[in-house]
Amino acid sequence: MITVELEHFSLDKICDSGQCFRMRKLGDGHFSMVAGDQYLEMYQKDGVVDFCCSQEEFICYWVLYFDLDTDYEAYMNAANPRDKYLGAAIKAGDGIRILRQDLWEMIVTFLISQQNNIKRIRKCIETICRKYGERKNSSAGVEYYAFPTVEALSQATEEELRGCGLGYRAKYIAVTARTIASGQISLEKIYDMRYPQAKKELMKLCGVGEKVAECICLFALHHMDAFPIDTHIRQVMDVHYKRGFPNRRYRGMRGIMQQYIFYYDLYS
Repeated sequence: MITVELEHFSLDKICDSGQCFRMRKLGDGHFSMVAGDQYLEMYQKDGVVDFCCSQEEFICYWVLYFDLDTDYEAYMNAANPRDKYLGAAIKAGDGIRILRQDLWEMIVTFLISQQNNIKRIRKCIETICRKYGERKNSSAGVEYYAFPTVEALSQATEEELRGCGLGYRAKYIAVTARTIASGQISLEKIYDMRYPQAKKELMKLCGVGEKVAECICLFALHHMDAFPIDTHIRQVMDVHYKRGFPNRRYRGMRGIMQQYIFYYDLYS
């Protein structure tokens, strides 16, 4: 177990931030996370967090995943003091981190997320993981399922995926998996692209529109200028930023500002 004291870090808020759908609250301050083929349990009390993993796993995987080396106070302090709405959103969302998640997992996750609610998204993801992912056991003996590989989902038919409760999104995932498995689109090349190029390349995939591409850029590729606009964000923009969001001021950090706003609008 690794115990660390962290500022501006909240497992509770990360779990509810809409970035990841395989993180679960097990009890007061107790959480589990499945990311790719990794399993982790965590406990938090105030600023002290216990990560139930080895030091090697913590340093090589989870530090990067939770973006622990980034100074989020710098983001918070960059807000325009005259922007009362953003100030309130930052205060409410203090503790959120922009996670560095697997690109393939985020492509599938946000294809599933379209016109969907969090409860159903979680259920759909768990269903495809159980059907197409590798069954594994954590060091503590907890059984879980890794996220399905590109190859595994490329072998699934659209009808089979519909049977997982995916509805019309089944076609998007079936076609996208085959497109990537065949080499028509390279995930490795997307990892090396800058934000505008990565977004453009992602939008070549079946079912990936601008909003989904923005989510993937932010939550997988960690392009902090990505700014996903869904119904919640659009309503906030219409009310509080009629002249548009001040993109120039927040260049390089628009994504974290979007997350603070999203969380605040959802839970305030």
